[in-house]
Amino acid sequence: MREVFDLTCDLIRRRSLTPDDAGCIALIAARLEVAGFRCEHLRYGEVSNLWATHGSGDPVLVFLGHIDVVPSGPESDWTSPPFEPTVRDGMLYGRGAADMKSGVAAMVVALEQFVGAHPDHKGSVALLVTSDEEGPANLDGVRRVAQHFRETGQRIDWCVVGEPSSKEKLGDLIRVGRRGSLSATLTVHGVQGHVAYPDKAKNPIHAAAPALAELAATTWDEGNADFPPTSFQVSNIASGTGALNVIPGSLIAHFNFRFGTASTPATLRGRTEKLLKKHGLDYAIEWNLSGEPFHAPESGRLREVVIDVCREVCGIEPEASTGGGTSDGRFIAPLGAEVVEIGPVNATIHKVDECVALEDLERLPEIHSMIASRLLG
Repeated sequence: MREVFDLTCDLIRRRSLTPDDAGCIALIAARLEVAGFRCEHLRYGEVSNLWATHGSGDPVLVFLGHIDVVPSGPESDWTSPPFEPTVRDGMLYGRGAADMKSGVAAMVVALEQFVGAHPDHKGSVALLVTSDEEGPANLDGVRRVAQHFRETGQRIDWCVVGEPSSKEKLGDLIRVGRRGSLSATLTVHGVQGHVAYPDKAKNPIHAAAPALAELAATTWDEGNADFPPTSFQVSNIASGTGALNVIPGSLIAHFNFRFGTASTPATLRGRTEKLLKKHGLDYAIEWNLSGEPFHAPESGRLREVVIDVCREVCGIEPEASTGGGTSDGRFIAPLGAEVVEIGPVNATIHKVDECVALEDLERLPEIHSMIASRLLG
C-alpha cells in the first residue's frame, strides 16, 4: 500500500496539465528500468509517451494509462490545494487522484511485483503511458504511438486500460468496449441584413433550427446486444453580430454522435447530409472521427480474467459495460487487441476535490499483478 500511495502522491504533486508531463514520465521510467524494463521514450511534438517492456515474444499484455490531467479550476474552490496530495477520512485528494494517477501508480507497482515474482514469464508485458489523453486533439499521444506500432509491426494481444471505470465500489463495473465518437462542425450560410427588412436578408438561425430539431429527434438505430442506440447531441451554436437589429450572415453549430456497431460513420454522415439538403440549407460541414467503437467478446480471455480477478479481489460481480465516453483504448483495439478497462471509482473525476479511496489504492496493484499472473505467469 505504501509504495502505490507514495508514487501516487509524487505524481499528483507534478502539475502535468496536457500535454506537459511535468517529469512524471521520467519518474516512472527510472523505476521500471531498475525493475529490468526496457524503456523507449516516444516524443511527438510537445507530447511525451513511454513504452516500457519486459520479456519477449508473444503473447503481449499491455497496461495503458495517462499522466496528464485537466485544469483544477480556481484553487480557492478546493478544500485543500489540488496539487498537494492530502488525506482526509480515508480518501486521498488531489487533481488526478482518480483520473488517473492512482491507476498509473498501481500499474507501475503491479508490474514491479509481477516481474519480481515471474522474471521468466511468458511473452511480453508492457506499460504505455502518455501525456496527451485529456487534450482535445489527442494527435501525438496513443493515437500517434498506435501508428508507430503499425509501422514497426508491434503486436498487442491484450490491453488493460486503467481508467476510472467503477461506479460506487472498486470493481463494480468494467468497460468491455466503448462507443465511437463522430463530431461535426456545421456552418450554415445566410445573408446579413436589418431585422426590420427580413425580405432583404436570409436568417441562417431560422434556416438551421428545423434541421437541427429533426436531427435531434431522429432515431439513428436501435443499438444491439453490445451497444445502446446511437445518440446525437448539439454541443455549441454560435451566430449573430452582437447587435439586436442585425440578421446574422452565418451560423456555426457543433454536434456529436456516440455510436456502436449498429451504425457506421459513413451511414451517419450520409443520413445527416441528406437531411440538411432536404431542408434546403446553404451549408458546409467538417467531420472528425475521433474513434471507432470496439468491444471485447464474452469469450475473450482478458475479459474472463478481469471478471475473475474482480470477484476474487473485490468480492463483487462486475457489470460489463460499453457506456461512458471514449478512452485511449480506441487506438489500441484496431491493432487487434482485446481491450478491457478497470480502475477506481469515477464519481469525482474532473471535479473539485477529486479523490480516491485509500483502500482502493491498496487493492489496485493486486488487481493488475493478478491479471498479469493469470495471463503470463
